Amino acid sequence: MMKIIRNIIGLFAIAAIAITACKKDNYEAPESMLTGRVVYQSTPIGLRSNGVQLELWQHGYDFFSKIPVYVAQDGSFSARLFDGEYLLTRQRGVGPWADNTDSIKITVKGNTVVDVPVDPYFLVKSAAYQRNNLTVTSTVNIQRVNTTKNLEFVKLYIYKTALVDELNQDAATVVPAANIQDINQQLTITATIPASLANGEAVYARVGVKTIGVPELAYSAPEKIQLK
Repeated sequence: MMKIIRNIIGLFAIAAIAITACKKDNYEAPESMLTGRVVYQSTPIGLRSNGVQLELWQHGYDFFSKIPVYVAQDGSFSARLFDGEYLLTRQRGVGPWADNTDSIKITVKGNTVVDVPVDPYFLVKSAAYQRNNLTVTSTVNIQRVNTTKNLEFVKLYIYKTALVDELNQDAATVVPAANIQDINQQLTITATIPASLANGEAVYARVGVKTIGVPELAYSAPEKIQLK
């Protein structure tokens, strides 16, 4: 008899779980889109794709939930959300900029656009490229913005796709800060296209600038270098 009762109780429990699951499946998915850019003076910061994460926080009924938002290499980000009030925060010690722990209040109602201002240490102000056979030469202008940290190096990267950065490279040339006499003067960097890419249609070049003690770099936009 007790075994029968336990079986009945078990069936009721399974049914309750199934009903709860069905209710969850019937919840509407979020339909509003939050988009934006990480910017300095309205100009987006070039980054390593998904190397920098922002955080969205929203009050729930009984908790404070976090939504991670990864930033693309062009400084843009997006998240599909429910309408409501959110706090957006910049993680400490992650991006190539000075820490700012102030939260940004965001009201999401339909498609919402917001730019996130940052205070970068250094920027690649401009980068021009020339190819001579398998040699790529970049003429670079670096801008120092926040003076609390020093330059570590400037680097020219070559890669087979546009997703080129410190972790995705086929060739690179680094110029240490000790070899740069004046950060305000144009810098010329040359890199060699590796033989493994020489017969392809194109490669991509990009310049990154590294700050001492900061893990992520600030980058120029990737440039397509046509080979054929």
